Amino acid sequence: MSEHRSAGRARGISTRAVEIAVAAAVFIFGAVIVFDSVRLGARWGSDGPQAGYFPFYIGSFICICAAVVLAFAVANRIPGPKTFVSYAALKQVMQVLGPAAVYVLGIQLIGIYTASAVYIAVFMIWLGRYPVALAAGIGAGVVTAFYLMFEVWFQVPLYKGLFDPLSFLGH
Repeated sequence: MSEHRSAGRARGISTRAVEIAVAAAVFIFGAVIVFDSVRLGARWGSDGPQAGYFPFYIGSFICICAAVVLAFAVANRIPGPKTFVSYAALKQVMQVLGPAAVYVLGIQLIGIYTASAVYIAVFMIWLGRYPVALAAGIGAGVVTAFYLMFEVWFQVPLYKGLFDPLSFLGH
């Protein structure tokens, strides 16, 4: 009987767990706003509202809403599917999100051009199963086109990174 029940529902992260985590994160966000608003001054001064007056009430509203969502989630009163995301779907998302995070870090270190060429080539090889030579050629071609468009024709320099691997180009 338990095999039949689990076959109809994909294994993964529950909606309840996600609701609790998001509500807690939003509550912390609101609490930071409230704390900093009090630090700035959240009262009505002689010349009008102090700097933290309106942010204090916005942060309080965020905290109240998050607390309500958290209470409903803990009491398991939120309707909807039991599984928020299956592990298979989460794996697919992480296959894109992980390299994208590395790409953003790569932009900081080696610049947008080199990081973009590597990013395009790696995705073509890894997820698209293209040959290495084709992926490298397309990555280099796309980045060369953008380099010519921005640096040469529009004369808008883009970030080259802390360790500029394209410094030999003279731009």
